[in-house]
Amino acid sequence: MEWVDQLVGRKSYGCDVLFRVVNVVEKDGEEIAILFGSDIRLVADAPVKDLMLMSDKEIERIEEEWRNQEEESFHSFSNDAQKDQRKNNSSSGLSFHLPGRVLHMDGDPNYLKKCIDAYTSLSVPVVGIHCQESEMPEKISSLIDRFQPHILVLTGHDAYLPSRGKKNDVKSYRNSASFVKAVQEARKKMPSLDQLVIFAGACQSHFESLIHAGANFASSPMRVNIHALDPVYTVGKVSYTSFKESVLVEDILRHTLADENGIGGVETKGVLRTGTPYKAEMYAE
Repeated sequence: MEWVDQLVGRKSYGCDVLFRVVNVVEKDGEEIAILFGSDIRLVADAPVKDLMLMSDKEIERIEEEWRNQEEESFHSFSNDAQKDQRKNNSSSGLSFHLPGRVLHMDGDPNYLKKCIDAYTSLSVPVVGIHCQESEMPEKISSLIDRFQPHILVLTGHDAYLPSRGKKNDVKSYRNSASFVKAVQEARKKMPSLDQLVIFAGACQSHFESLIHAGANFASSPMRVNIHALDPVYTVGKVSYTSFKESVLVEDILRHTLADENGIGGVETKGVLRTGTPYKAEMYAE
């Protein structure tokens, strides 16, 4: 059968993760499927004989579970943003707000579309760029010049590969080294952690290397999986937090599907600017 674009599980893992087949290659006389997580930012491979085609009923059940969790994150974020807006209005009179601009580079076009939809729903200004993880380091500098973001997201797919070496070696990961190089290139343009806020990484990424390269927030401290929208809710909190206040990891985790095992980072200033006077006609369509 034609496996590409099918939604599958891996029998050897009890079909614990829903994957989309993106390619099938031959290795040592065996057909190997390249798999992208349908809802988590994990890339994996498996023998075709290990794949199980998921039924429509099972796919709907899994996707419904993710949708419910995504809705909880959305409402949590929205409630916090409204509280912050009311606080800013009460302290400075009726005002307008300028949230931070996001440049989101994603190795997966399907995830990118999903993220852009989420940013739009949250009213976070964003430019989305689909770019293979390996190409991010060479493209990031010109994109920063072009779009002048306050916040940069570098994400896509990743995974720890035991066959390549130990967990403390960034070369043992599919794309962590590319994310690290992209962060380093971005920091050459904008060295300050407050001038440009960076989220970098995907499932199981080498957290320590990303933080030392200059990321404010990164995945994955305990090499666990993260959800496709976790980067959105992470930087969305920064976008809507005043530059006079700091964002801590615990502030972010309230809105993500990840916990402290999946996302970590350093204390970071928000980038929201508040202005006056507010005039309703300024925003009338």
